[in-house]
Amino acid sequence: MYVFENPVLQRELLVNLRTNRAFFLLAAYQLLLSGVVLVAWPTDVVLDLTSNPQSAKQLVDLFFLGQYVIASLMAPSFAAGAITGEKERLTYEMLLASPLRPGAVILGKMVASLTHLGMLIVASLPIIVLCLPLGGVSVYEVLAAYTGLIVSVILFGAIGVFCSSYFSRTSSSLVVSYLVILPLVIVAVSTWMAFTDAGELRLKIALLIFPAIALTATILMCSAAAGRMLYPPDVGSEGKEVIDLEKEAEEAVGLVIQPDQFPDRLFAPPKKRQLMPDDTNPVYDKEIHSEIFSQGTLMLRLVIQISMLLAIPLMGIFLFWKFDHCAWFSVYVVVFSMLVGPVFLAGSMTSERERQTLDLLLTTTLTPGQILWGKFIVGFRISAVLTSFLLWPLLLGTALNTVFWTNIGAVIGMFTVVALVCLVNASIALTSSLFTEKTSIALLTTYTILLLLYVGPPAALAVMQILNFSPESISTMQWTGITSPFSALFALPLDKFLKPEFDDQPSNVGNLKVVLGYIIFSLSLVALTTLAMVTRLKARVGLSA
Repeated sequence: MYVFENPVLQRELLVNLRTNRAFFLLAAYQLLLSGVVLVAWPTDVVLDLTSNPQSAKQLVDLFFLGQYVIASLMAPSFAAGAITGEKERLTYEMLLASPLRPGAVILGKMVASLTHLGMLIVASLPIIVLCLPLGGVSVYEVLAAYTGLIVSVILFGAIGVFCSSYFSRTSSSLVVSYLVILPLVIVAVSTWMAFTDAGELRLKIALLIFPAIALTATILMCSAAAGRMLYPPDVGSEGKEVIDLEKEAEEAVGLVIQPDQFPDRLFAPPKKRQLMPDDTNPVYDKEIHSEIFSQGTLMLRLVIQISMLLAIPLMGIFLFWKFDHCAWFSVYVVVFSMLVGPVFLAGSMTSERERQTLDLLLTTTLTPGQILWGKFIVGFRISAVLTSFLLWPLLLGTALNTVFWTNIGAVIGMFTVVALVCLVNASIALTSSLFTEKTSIALLTTYTILLLLYVGPPAALAVMQILNFSPESISTMQWTGITSPFSALFALPLDKFLKPEFDDQPSNVGNLKVVLGYIIFSLSLVALTTLAMVTRLKARVGLSA
């Protein structure tokens, strides 16, 4: 009943593995990894099994860490909709009423969601084996690396399933999963790189310590998810949980959102107590009061608490200690905005299609501009306010740390980059929602586009620098950084910091051309997406539910 005769597992495997998307994803994943190895293959060494070329070691580390980050990003996307998908398809009540044990349901959902990702990992083994004859890396290190990768994927899948059992929407479950997984990935990658020269210790951690901790956490989270299905909360019509916002606020642990007080009312307006004024956009009024907060504030409270908890140590490290790495704090803010921002807009139009209310919306007297503006301003308002909470440490560090007073231009540049990130994220998410049919597809499309724009150029530049490409090629690749806020942040010029250990180091002159290029590119992208959305709504071709 749990494995071989589990109908949930069999159904999920058939649905997930027999789609065209599964074959396309496997082929794209293999081609991407093969392309990395082909481009990074060392051409300046002769095959010698008695030597340990440094370039080969860097190639394997790059291959493994890149695959680890990709798998970490993909695991929640497969698992975070395990239970919420049933709620969205209105089949959750049927699943609760079935004779299946909750543990069998959770196990089937989790195994099915991670099987496809496991196939991708196993399929990459022949590629990494090609790098072993170059030397520098033993087969035991590869074994330890893949053991840690597989255990990490299982842990991240359990986190996704656990979050899925507590939320009613896949988007909410996905963003909370990412916020929990992000610090774990940072710690894992930092630990792996820190013990590069201590091979034996790294093997023990990867094969003994980490699997024991991760599997224990996995069992506990799966047990909690199964217990929630065994004793589910009150369920109303269409399988939706009954949520009382006032009761939720009274029982909340930690942060409590109070819409009638500042700054909570910036993103969670107070309950309506009067009729809507005549000049109010009805789309905006409906979204801000009914749509965003209809499923409670649990997701918002978790997002704020987790993000602020991570921001405190990062503020101390990068704003009061490692001054020359201050751009990394803004990188954290950008990553947070990239993960959280699209959630509030990726379902703006797809939710109308899924509820079969899009035709009604299109037949109203509202213009395309009013519809788009009402949808956009709600999601942008919430994501921008949540992101601005993380900018207070940057203001505090600038005010209290005198070394930033001569770098006020760079600080203003950081705020500008973060503001543009919020704007671009919202525009791409709303565009994806308009051009796709399902919220989950819109969200994954948005994340894919943002990863290509934001992470692609600096990652390619880092690979070229590690593998000693020609200076001309590296200089050309730097111009692709105009699409990435990360490249723009590190291109901001900084004066020499007033600290003894930095006295002999030259100032960071930066690259203002890249920063200006990023600003122009971002504004142009927002204008193009706006034009595409307005044109799509005016044509109204293919928008019917």
